[in-house]
Amino acid sequence: MTRIDAKFAALKEEGKKAFVAYIMAGDPDYDTSLEVMRGLPGAGVDVIELGLPFTDPMADGPTIQLAGQRALEAGMTLKRTLEMARTFRQEDDTTPIVLMGYYNPIYSMGVDTFLAAATDAGVDGLIIVDLPPEEDAELCLPANAAGLNFIRLATPTTDDKRLPRVVQNTSGFVYYVSITGITGAAEAEAEDVAPEVARIQKASGLPVVVGFGVNTPDKSRAIAEVADGVVVGSAIVSRIGKGESVGDVLAFVRSLTDGAHAA
Repeated sequence: MTRIDAKFAALKEEGKKAFVAYIMAGDPDYDTSLEVMRGLPGAGVDVIELGLPFTDPMADGPTIQLAGQRALEAGMTLKRTLEMARTFRQEDDTTPIVLMGYYNPIYSMGVDTFLAAATDAGVDGLIIVDLPPEEDAELCLPANAAGLNFIRLATPTTDDKRLPRVVQNTSGFVYYVSITGITGAAEAEAEDVAPEVARIQKASGLPVVVGFGVNTPDKSRAIAEVADGVVVGSAIVSRIGKGESVGDVLAFVRSLTDGAHAA
């Protein structure tokens, strides 16, 4: 059982929904990003998604794109991202860490080298948005063999014919992208999300968390009421980008987690 499996099992036992927070590794710099990451569990976060800075983030809107640019300009690399995870693990051995990003940096490092370094750093799962199921042999299957959850995205356009293929080698949870388009582009609506969550739960047998378009405590609660958890990224990253203090960022995160946990 991975940390992700254990976390969702514990939340189910408590009758609570999961709150997943996304931050970009190294944004606006390594030290500030690590400070935010260290504070997330204390703000109620159940799972941390750590973004991998990349020069061509095709699925991301301006907020996440700019975060990646800031991180790259500050000298962030995939190797340093793994060092960040390892440093976090020295103080926290229970909060799951999921790396979210694109395949190119991993390919450049080498899959075997990356997987060995990621497991050594205490990473629990991967969301690699530009690797479809047809490429499972590239990273998904080796990651599963290494004990990492490979978490797949499902979208409003993932129909009943496609869905079984999408969830075939998925583990940990399924990330449901609630809108068509890029991150931060529109708001998720619970009435639209609910039937899709039920459909994915039935097909996968896994928890389903909903991301894209969640940006307020009320929205966090509304989406968590119809899913197993909620993900917030752009709304958090935008505050980091505006230069808010770490304390203020974490206070905002706490308001979001309170919303999700109240569902």
